[in-house]
Amino acid sequence: MTVRSRTAVTALAGMTVGVIALTGCSAGQPAAPGPDDKVKVVASTSVWGSVAQAVGGDAVEVESIINDAGADPHSYESSPQDAAKISDANLVVLNGGGYDEFMTQILGQSAKPTVQAVDSEHPEPAPAEGEHGGEHGGEHAGEHAEEPHGEHAGHDHSVNEHVWYDLHAVHEVADKIAAELGRIQPAKAQQFEANAAGFEQQVAGLEKRVGEIAAAHQGKPVIVTEPVAHYMIESAKLNDVTPPSFVNAIEAETDPSAAAVADVQNAINGRQAVAVIYNPQTESPVTRNVRTAADAQRIPVVEMTETLPEGAGYVQWMDAQITALQGALNR
Repeated sequence: MTVRSRTAVTALAGMTVGVIALTGCSAGQPAAPGPDDKVKVVASTSVWGSVAQAVGGDAVEVESIINDAGADPHSYESSPQDAAKISDANLVVLNGGGYDEFMTQILGQSAKPTVQAVDSEHPEPAPAEGEHGGEHGGEHAGEHAEEPHGEHAGHDHSVNEHVWYDLHAVHEVADKIAAELGRIQPAKAQQFEANAAGFEQQVAGLEKRVGEIAAAHQGKPVIVTEPVAHYMIESAKLNDVTPPSFVNAIEAETDPSAAAVADVQNAINGRQAVAVIYNPQTESPVTRNVRTAADAQRIPVVEMTETLPEGAGYVQWMDAQITALQGALNR
């Protein structure tokens, strides 16, 4: 599968913790929280806000800029109120990789403790047309091969910014959040580390479930309307047969070519896929037609989204999506 960021395509430099400054906001930093005060955390989306809440527990006050389950974070336009919230935060958590570009625009050059999931300082060209994301070709393909990522060492985040579907990456973000919170409130550092360990245990349970899908369904073909779950599909060892030109057009918010649409429709009508992975937050007439065709052929449609449903935490949300995928593949 070919995938590319809507803006800058980026390379992963582990999970980066940066010191970034705010421009256009009040000078200086918010007062450091006292030992009994809550640490103010602002996250770009509810996904990273949920991870921060799990790590910080009752010692943090978390606000997510984008928490609407129906919103498309790619096209979000920030407000002065958002800038003010970020300015007042003790810690900022963002995705990076061109995904939440509004955060990068608000954050600038004065010190602000920041955890960023994707390092946007090292852009590289998008994969060539027809190149499959799972192959991760090019000079950066083995760049992180020696990093201790276990089975995830092959995940090249330069090709897809939706890193919260890479469960190992989420584990690492939790560690970075715990470290930053510990620096802000040293007296509670052990509490944050313990919270992170508990959260990571739950994420490990999710990884086990994805491994079970891989063991039972390796190689089964799927079609995606947008590559939001790229890393989960990769970890589940499913075969994404979506035409690269179709995926790239949807990612670029343009209409796919008639040939690409026909290829997808033919694959569905010929039942060449066992499931369709559908992102309702980037829905368009073209993707709705794909879903309608899948329904007509009784091909299961699995919704995978970019933000949390109201009232759900990260683990609960991801567990439900894994369950839906497993159910579709078992049909």
